Amino acid sequence: MKVLGIDPGSAVVGYGLVEDGRGSPRLLECGVIRADTGQSLPARLRAISDGVTELIARHHPDVLAIEGIFYSRYARTAMVLGHARGVILLSAETAGVIIAEYPPAVVKKTVVGRGGAMKAQVGYMCAQLLRLKTPPEPADAADGVALALTHLLRQRDPSLRLARTNGR
Repeated sequence: MKVLGIDPGSAVVGYGLVEDGRGSPRLLECGVIRADTGQSLPARLRAISDGVTELIARHHPDVLAIEGIFYSRYARTAMVLGHARGVILLSAETAGVIIAEYPPAVVKKTVVGRGGAMKAQVGYMCAQLLRLKTPPEPADAADGVALALTHLLRQRDPSLRLARTNGR
């Protein structure tokens, strides 16, 4: 099973593609999709959509695991992030990819063991779980990898399953 983990953002979208290998997961690719912050919101959303669509077309993941909505004190930030999530979800749905959503605390608890883990701890544990010499870089990419790992680990252990999926 190939899982594309996506950490949404309005300017930087982190991603990680992980495959369930023989006994242990294997990192296939990770990185970021960057949208020019000097552009309008619709232009940035187009760049994000194009980037996610290209990743899906190139790798044919079985599942796209995305960070669920979190609540911010800043309504504008939450709204812009919601727009970014929307175009990512639409890209996956259009390609027929199963979508699984995980709250940030669940990702941290699954990968690190604590729901309040720091970003550096998430990156470190991604490296440990994937037997990498260094954590995935940048931190947004590590978050995408953590989302993909969360889905794989939770699929292996039925007692951990709680993702909302689009039911494919």
